[in-house]
This record gives sequence, C-alpha cells and structure tokens, in this order.
Amino acid sequence: MKISQKIRDEHGEGSTAVSSEFDAEALAGMAEKSAEFAAQGNRVSPPLAD
Repeated sequence: MKISQKIRDEHGEGSTAVSSEFDAEALAGMAEKSAEFAAQGNRVSPPLAD
C-alpha cells in the first residue's frame, strides 16, 4: 500500500494527471488503429484453417 501511495503522489491519480499535446496525438493514433482493426473484422488472430 505504501508503494501504491508513493506512485500516486509522484504521478497523479489517473489520466488527468498530465495533459499535453502528446495526449491528443496519442488518442488520435489509437482511434485510427481502432478503426483499422474494426475494418479487418475485430479479430486478434487469423481464422483457423479447415
């Protein structure tokens, strides 16, 4: 518990702890990859051969 509290003290409580232009760029990139993944059928691995 002490370690967890130290991490929270140093880095904040969550995603709102640090705000920057990188956040917007990263979110845009993740949205792009998400759309690409959905276009390919939302599958992590290829279908099994018959």
